[in-house]
Amino acid sequence: MPVSPARAAAFEILLKVERENSYASDLLHAPRFGELSSADHGLATELVMGVLRWQALLDRTLAHASSQKLEKLDGEVLIALRLGLYQLQFLSRVPARAAIFESVELVKAARKKSASVFVNAILRKLSAGAADVADHAADVFATIRNAADPIALARAASHPEWLVKRWADAYGLAAARQICLHDQSPPATTIHIYDDRSLDELTQSGVKLEAGSLLSSARTLLAGDVAGTAACRTGRVAIQDEASQLVAFLVGHGKSILDCCAAPGGKTSLLAHRNPNSMVIATEMHSHRARLMRSLAHAPNIQVVAADARQLPFLKAFDRILVDVPCSGTGTLARNPEIKWRLRAEDLADLQSRQIAILKSALAQLAGGGRLVYSTCSLEREENEVVVEAALAGSPQFAVADCREELERLRQSGDLRAADIDSLLAGPYLRTIPGAYPCDGFFAAMIERRGS
Repeated sequence: MPVSPARAAAFEILLKVERENSYASDLLHAPRFGELSSADHGLATELVMGVLRWQALLDRTLAHASSQKLEKLDGEVLIALRLGLYQLQFLSRVPARAAIFESVELVKAARKKSASVFVNAILRKLSAGAADVADHAADVFATIRNAADPIALARAASHPEWLVKRWADAYGLAAARQICLHDQSPPATTIHIYDDRSLDELTQSGVKLEAGSLLSSARTLLAGDVAGTAACRTGRVAIQDEASQLVAFLVGHGKSILDCCAAPGGKTSLLAHRNPNSMVIATEMHSHRARLMRSLAHAPNIQVVAADARQLPFLKAFDRILVDVPCSGTGTLARNPEIKWRLRAEDLADLQSRQIAILKSALAQLAGGGRLVYSTCSLEREENEVVVEAALAGSPQFAVADCREELERLRQSGDLRAADIDSLLAGPYLRTIPGAYPCDGFFAAMIERRGS
């Protein structure tokens, strides 16, 4: 009997994530899996993301039940075991016999038939004494909420200890719990709506939405397929995290706008729509991503340039610049859980050096009296405050502006819905903590150049 399409897809994606450092979200939306039915694609997504979120916890359970060390197992065998165990422990709608049978069949299909008896025995052993799925999931989350120290929290929430310790030191244990709880739950899908007509069109298409938490033009998806609507395909509605939208709002309005490191282009489109009479020049280092941006850019006032942001090729100055740099992505672990298993503390130094170089290059393009917004989707100080401080050192013509003033203006204009501006600030900087709001963790600094 062939393996179900959803489990076969999940197995293939998890192998690629493990072996090729691919990103699960990219693979799930690749054309290869576009022919899956809606139900199969939904189950494949649940399996892939669930296994990656709970990988450490799953491996710990498997290690206790296995006579062999996990690091000695073939990758196909370990991934089949993780898939089976995740279903046994977290998916109440999947019968245990189906989870076990299909994991065994996955191993056979991967030409690891000799390991099929082993996989069957381990999963049956774990299934025999398993608690009710709903009770198990409730217990897991209760353990996270009650964790008394960073090590216990990391263990309960299936996160690396070094990362959780950093968050507890930087934000406090309560905030670290919020972050971990957010990371371990499927994130909400949020959209930006550019006009009321599109909102009515979505409603007529059966899409159910509720108001966003931060912005009046944002909505959270409750039910329906936004991506399949004409409004989304034509760029009148964009799927975009609310904190990411808010960063673009901070840039404000200008006559000449530069968006560095712009791919995939969500913030670029938002800048273009909010500045319809201005040209938005978007740079992207990789030519294939630049080509993709050009093909997807719906606003006529976007110009995409393939260029390294560390060596910008422009002679003119810009009065508004967005520098959303490549970063560790620790604020996006709910969407990209594989990051937490790849990232090492020593990686931050390399990222920081590139971020400083990009920011210094962009600052050289900022006109007198202009504004630059530096942002990351990282929770790490090395990529945020430290980068800003290093880039501005010895440059008295630049100064950090307080984001509070711009947030107040956005609230007065009706763009910002959040009532508690203090919860969005860390000193003069914007900071969103995952879990405090249902969005990614973003940092942003507003930098102004003196003069005119």
